Amino acid sequence: MIAIDNILVSDEIVKEQFVCDLTKCKGACCVDGDAGAPLSKDELDKLNAVYDKVVPYLDAESLKELERQGRYVYDKEFGWVTPTIESKVCVYGIRDEQGIVKCGIEQACLDGKIKWKKPISCHLFPVIVKESKRSDNVYVNYEPREDNCKAACALGKKLKVPVYVFLKEALVRRFGQAFYNSLEATANHLAKK
Repeated sequence: MIAIDNILVSDEIVKEQFVCDLTKCKGACCVDGDAGAPLSKDELDKLNAVYDKVVPYLDAESLKELERQGRYVYDKEFGWVTPTIESKVCVYGIRDEQGIVKCGIEQACLDGKIKWKKPISCHLFPVIVKESKRSDNVYVNYEPREDNCKAACALGKKLKVPVYVFLKEALVRRFGQAFYNSLEATANHLAKK
């Protein structure tokens, strides 16, 4: 475990390698799960603010589910999450020509329509962040999906890209540059041992 202030980071984040291989998994993280993408309370407002610009990217089935369920739903286990279609694909997921599910919110951002990239839980995947209910500790764990992320783990090993390097943008977005610099320094120190 690596402790940076009140943030406790699992060793696997610096020791393991990972690079998404969308051609193999087809965006399974947007499809397979116990609920939609977890959303922080401030992300509910962000989603409301960008919603009208994201709608044109979504298909009729997603729009129908959004009409029925709303822009986000409350799950007893995960809190606020994005709705899903038949408890599978996220309503904000869009399929490209190769059948890869990508994020409609992210596509709107990439096209310059909005500035918010996507929910931070999605951006950080396969890293899961949990806040302690008893203290101000934050737990940061590496939790790739055994089947769906097999290709990403293999590609990461082949390219020799540690998880924290692959997720640099997301980690900086969530915890700040100073946190990332500390994590990187720790990883470099551990690599010399």
